[in-house]
Amino acid sequence: MADQYVPVPGGSNNNNYANVDLIVDIARRVNVQAVWAGWGHASENPKLPESLRKHGIQFLGPPEHAMWSLGDKIASSIVAETAGVPTLPWSGSGITLRNGGGDPADSKEIITTVPDEIYKKACVDTAEDGLRVSLVIGYPVMIKASGGGGGKGIRKSEGPEDFPALFRQVQAEIPGSPIFIMKYAHSARHLEVQLLADTYGNAISLFGRDCSIQRRHQKIIEEAPVTIVSREMFREMEQAAVRLAKMVGYVSAGTVEYLYMPEDDRFYFLELNPRLQVEHPCTEMVADVNLPAAQLQIAMGIPLHRIKDIRALYQHESWTNNPIDFDNSFAIPNPKGHVIACRITSENPDEGFKPSSGTVQELNFRSTKNVWGYFSVAASGGLHEFADSQFGHCFAWGEDREDARENMVVALKDLCIRGDFRTTVEYLVTLLETETFQNNDVDTGWLDRLISEKVQAEKPDALLGVICAGLHIADTTITNAFQTFQNSLERGQVLPASTLNNSIDVELIYDGVKYAVQVTKMGITNYLLVLNNSTKEAEVHRLKDGCLLISVEGASHSTYMKEEVDRYRIIIGNKTCVFEKEDDPTLMRAPSAGKLLNYVIEDGGRVIRNQPYAEIEVMKMVMTLSASESGTITYIKRAGAVLDCGAVIAKLELDDPNRAKNLEVFRDPFPPNVDVPQQVDKLNHVVQKCRAAVDQALAGYASPEPYFARATQDTIETLMRSLRDPHLPLLELHEVISSVFGRLPQAVERAIRGQLQHYASNITSVLCQFPSQPIANIIDSYAATLQKRSDRDVFFLNTQAIVQLVQRYRNGVRGHLKSVIQEVLKKYLDVEMMFQHGHYDKCVSKLMEKHKNDMSEVVAAIFSHGQVQKKNVLIITLIDHLVSHEPGLADELSPILNELTTLGKSENAKVALKARQVLISAHQPSYELRRNQVESIFLSAIDMYGRNFHPEYLQKLIDSETSIFDVLHDFFFHMNTIVRMASYEVYIRRAYIAYGLYCLQHRTIGHRGAENRVLQFQFNLPSSHPNRIMGEPNHGSIAQKADHNGPLIGALLDDPALDPNTHCCSRFGVMAAFNDFEEYKNSFDKLLALYPAFPPEGHIGHDHSGLFQTIEDPQSRRGSLAAGDLDPLPEHEPIHILNVAFKHLSLTDDDETISRMLEDYCTSDVKQTLLQKGIRRITFLVLRAQMYPKYFSFRAKDGFLEDKIYRHLEPALAFQLEINRLRTYSLEAIPTPNNKIYLYLGSAKTDRGDLNVTDYRFFVRSIIRHSDLVTKEASVEFLQTEGERVLLEAMDALEVGFSHPLAQKTDCNQIFLNFVPTVIMDPNKIEEHVRGMIMRYGSRLWKLRVLEAELKINIRLSANEEAIPIRISVNNESGYYLDLHLYKEVKDSRSGHTKFESWGLKQGFLHGRSTDTPYMTKNYLQQKRFSAQTNGTTYVYDFPEMFRQALLKQWREFNDGRAGREAPLQVMDCVELVLDAHDNLYENNRLPGENNIAMVAWRMVLTTPQYPAEGRELIVIANDITNKIGSFGPREDVLFLKASELARSKGIPRIYLAANSGARIGLAEEIKPLFKIAWEDPSEPEKVHRTVFFIDHWP
Repeated sequence: MADQYVPVPGGSNNNNYANVDLIVDIARRVNVQAVWAGWGHASENPKLPESLRKHGIQFLGPPEHAMWSLGDKIASSIVAETAGVPTLPWSGSGITLRNGGGDPADSKEIITTVPDEIYKKACVDTAEDGLRVSLVIGYPVMIKASGGGGGKGIRKSEGPEDFPALFRQVQAEIPGSPIFIMKYAHSARHLEVQLLADTYGNAISLFGRDCSIQRRHQKIIEEAPVTIVSREMFREMEQAAVRLAKMVGYVSAGTVEYLYMPEDDRFYFLELNPRLQVEHPCTEMVADVNLPAAQLQIAMGIPLHRIKDIRALYQHESWTNNPIDFDNSFAIPNPKGHVIACRITSENPDEGFKPSSGTVQELNFRSTKNVWGYFSVAASGGLHEFADSQFGHCFAWGEDREDARENMVVALKDLCIRGDFRTTVEYLVTLLETETFQNNDVDTGWLDRLISEKVQAEKPDALLGVICAGLHIADTTITNAFQTFQNSLERGQVLPASTLNNSIDVELIYDGVKYAVQVTKMGITNYLLVLNNSTKEAEVHRLKDGCLLISVEGASHSTYMKEEVDRYRIIIGNKTCVFEKEDDPTLMRAPSAGKLLNYVIEDGGRVIRNQPYAEIEVMKMVMTLSASESGTITYIKRAGAVLDCGAVIAKLELDDPNRAKNLEVFRDPFPPNVDVPQQVDKLNHVVQKCRAAVDQALAGYASPEPYFARATQDTIETLMRSLRDPHLPLLELHEVISSVFGRLPQAVERAIRGQLQHYASNITSVLCQFPSQPIANIIDSYAATLQKRSDRDVFFLNTQAIVQLVQRYRNGVRGHLKSVIQEVLKKYLDVEMMFQHGHYDKCVSKLMEKHKNDMSEVVAAIFSHGQVQKKNVLIITLIDHLVSHEPGLADELSPILNELTTLGKSENAKVALKARQVLISAHQPSYELRRNQVESIFLSAIDMYGRNFHPEYLQKLIDSETSIFDVLHDFFFHMNTIVRMASYEVYIRRAYIAYGLYCLQHRTIGHRGAENRVLQFQFNLPSSHPNRIMGEPNHGSIAQKADHNGPLIGALLDDPALDPNTHCCSRFGVMAAFNDFEEYKNSFDKLLALYPAFPPEGHIGHDHSGLFQTIEDPQSRRGSLAAGDLDPLPEHEPIHILNVAFKHLSLTDDDETISRMLEDYCTSDVKQTLLQKGIRRITFLVLRAQMYPKYFSFRAKDGFLEDKIYRHLEPALAFQLEINRLRTYSLEAIPTPNNKIYLYLGSAKTDRGDLNVTDYRFFVRSIIRHSDLVTKEASVEFLQTEGERVLLEAMDALEVGFSHPLAQKTDCNQIFLNFVPTVIMDPNKIEEHVRGMIMRYGSRLWKLRVLEAELKINIRLSANEEAIPIRISVNNESGYYLDLHLYKEVKDSRSGHTKFESWGLKQGFLHGRSTDTPYMTKNYLQQKRFSAQTNGTTYVYDFPEMFRQALLKQWREFNDGRAGREAPLQVMDCVELVLDAHDNLYENNRLPGENNIAMVAWRMVLTTPQYPAEGRELIVIANDITNKIGSFGPREDVLFLKASELARSKGIPRIYLAANSGARIGLAEEIKPLFKIAWEDPSEPEKVHRTVFFIDHWP
């Protein structure tokens, strides 16, 4: 609208709009005719009209003399006193203007000024003067600055205590302004009269306004006309205002303000504003008078009666110009309707209307015919700290007050303002809807009372606010983290994968309540919120303007968030809630940006709660800051400092530190969705949702545990169930057809629908298949009829979706199910294969090279891989479901499952293991089939009458290489008695296959009708058994010594190879099975009666101190068991064994629960009975259907406490597993899914217990069963297939063990395999096969830290020779070469013990040692080697051996094909170079690991095929990372220098092997192209280059 814009200086208004000289200067420079100052700033400064008049420029406003008289609050009050207008008691009460002894009120003389001497009488110069005046007036009083306004320069004082501080604040807000004191009016209404006067002495009133709703004496809501006062009283107020205007010769628009006291119906003059008020549109809308236009016409010299709007107001024709007697007009103007105005300010109503500044992101206001508004800022604009807090004004008109109120409420609710600051919009709505406002019962103190009572605007639901705030914070944090990661990759920097996290913990404080919510991103738009173990799902869409469109509980919300220093401001719709980040009362912060004026409390002084401690200036207003708690204050900022919002001003040392922790923690869950209708999705939509959930989880967007596992289980179950539903393709095709409705030829659509109808009518038929091919034929047949290519293209385009669908179902519903499973597994595999080739940095570098143009692909892959543990849960759940519900598909999916087994990283071990198990089980019969096979064998061993027993038919079960214990126990309770007997015998003969089992007897206990079969057995310990002693044999017969409780069923044939008359240890055992534990307890006495007398006749007592060898002493096994708790051992060694099997139907009892139950029983009263009967061990077999038995063993030597090392292990197998050789380690049994594999975690025993344990290792042990092999070919095949299979199973079990917390500390892990069958093979051939197996799986064994292995096998060199026990020991300590030794087990003729004897000339470290020799714990070098390998490098003293192995390989390759050539016996001579005390270098053949500095050097002479005689001499230098992390120190530097000098003096090569922990330094990608290499021969870059040079400019 303006013809010209003139820029002005920034800063406070003193530099621009309030600078009179600047305004006049600009007016003169641009040659204006008039100046309109509006309101505020310089509009009330008398100097402005005075200066303009001197330069001949018209001022659109009152003349300077009127402004001097009435514009000043003190002068106007004196004039009002003179005019007889009532005033409140004030500091100038009784002071009037007398002129020549007359009364100016009755005089026509215009008052142009108030003499200074009279003016000063009404002023208060100091706080002390103000205190004296206040005592006369009476408290409370108002301290007012004459130049104040808009809420500035005015304070209310309640008493002399706060008066001085408030007086200083008024002085600071309006510097240099005179100050006066006025009585405070209680329950008053602030009413105004709008004046308009011309230059001819005419003055009129244009109704009035009610401005009673104020905070801090600043108007917030205005109304016109005044309705609280009677018409007569308001007419009197108007006449007084006109009288004042005429007395001072007022010109233009002005406002007289009154305080009206409704109680006594009196009014008092407050002040006259010699300018246009900001709320003037109120008057304009009810009077229909354009006040700025009237100001312009008055300045042009037009009298009031000639102004068109005025004539219309007084009901005169607008085209006439007859004068109007305004004082005695026949037509009294009447207002039209009612107007309510609301000021929009940048103030926070929740904090006492604290002002703030900042930018505006969005401002959306729609004016209507009854609502109008204006704003000083727009979107993308802002409010600076020098601006007034008011930036907008809204006006609503109505036929009456209620109509206007309703229009304003609607307009404010539609108003959208979003920026850095809070506004009063929501609070205004609350005020307008209060009953007090609707009844018009307000006064000037009403709003301040509401503020003090903490009345706030309507807030959104607290939990909804928490949800929205959490989603905003999480979405912003996660998005920024991903973007930062991608930016780093684009710069060539690789951040840790942990920086990509989709789960954020958010803590929010709202109204003194702390909410802790976990927000997890579940997909591109999906989130999961967790609050106190309850969940809530939300869908989030981020819009361009920063808005989050949040859908939760069936409702959508448009939300915005503004993060401040100490809080989050959330806008939900048109409601705002503020969450604090912290509630630390020790940090005293600035609530807004501003200036620190001064401190009220001295530094280091004590402040009490709610006591002011500082004053700051915010947007031209002075605010006091109060302490939230009591304590000692220490200031950080100085007075005069400019403050940012949230800046720490001071610190508070609390008197009561507990006050800092008084937040109430919200502990309730999310409320249930009771009002949300349950949505029933179609089957195809369910599949889409489940597929999306699976895809998102594979992309890395997984929910936290335990929710993920449960949700995954439900999702997989739902997905698989839906995919198997034959209705799925029907629904999908119906949906596709509906999407192309009208574009398909009717004939095609009719034919397809016919096929679908036929399919639907037969959908429950087993033979019914989805008609994929018929539908495809329909489409192809119709396409063949189209002649034009364009018609065919359009047809194929319209049917593309149908063709794609029938292609998916071309193999039926089951084929589609298979393809979906394959796609899911492929997605998992595609990502994980990217991270199988080296360390994280190396894999990421390859990805960056592959996707150099799109780093988002790299970020997505890294993020997905970072959630591999949860993806494993998903894949394993899917595979488990596949096995249990679709076992036939496992074989069809074998290619993808085989690919899964190739995943070698530890993080993929569980998936690889599960895939292996599925592949193995896919080729194994099911439990039902195996049970039927076993039952068939049992029944075939019995003749048709069931009377004769043929044990030779059962040998195949005893020798079976498969695990049958999970099937066998089912026959303990078979209806056929002979089958029950046979099952007992198979169990015992299989378990005790390595023992000298020479007598078995079947017995019956219990009364007739409730008999129970029991098996008695007797065996000798093998000669190599650790518990075997030399003693007298026990020749007695069981039948002679036992108290028979029933007829003898019969005995099995004794093993003729075993002679019970040899000197050995004999054991006696009983095996029984019961339906439950109670049945066993009832039969306990009958079981013990089956044992012979103890001690047996001729039995000699022994010293038990060395006899009862144990893997762990009782203290290490049971920490709470003191030495005195063990019962003293009896004089005679217990020799009896009791095996008790019972059914346990409870599936909820865990192992510890069962163990406690059994232990309590064994240590009860039966304990003494067991000892008296000589029970050495009692083992309980806990039986559950189709499950492997759970074993719990209790030994007499431990006081019948459980021996946990033997948990879930048949104790008879411990000898075959050589558990006794692990006695130098404290063992923990690790459960594995494979019942044939036994895994133990060992920690080396030390003198100081577990405090100094550094040697942890896994021991994997297994027994391989089979009948003896009678041919060499069968033996070779067995060793290759069965050996490799068990090795893979052992590695699988070990990978499961790596989930143990101590797994990362393990090293030198060992695998022990015991081959029970006898094979016919040459030991050297066995060595060759073993070496080949280890080389095939070397990388995986190395990854699993398997450095030792043992194979025990019985061999025959030919079919007619005796079996020889062979032991193969494999060692790979350094990780670079195998040390393989063969031993045979021989009996020492002198001691009678079995020992190892090396096979062949090469003697191993076990040669001559007993087969019972325990495994040695880790030595010094092994610890050093483990430390180096843990740091990803090689132990320094392993390098010489690597050189030697490399030379041997070279010689083998060289001699290949050269008959008669052999490698020399000594291929390398190596001597270490050491520094003496004087730093001189000398040769020293010291032992490895004796170095005391982090650098080692050698002189080597390598005998190569090229130099077989003299060899090649060289110097090798390497860092020792196990010594001071391989760092270069002074001594290391000297050794490096001396060795290098030696190499140069000899003219021989020097090799430096860098193996330290220095930082990796990379070259920026942007710089690499600037380096160029000058090759000697570009075609052969492997040759040396001449130089490397740098281009100093970009290409």
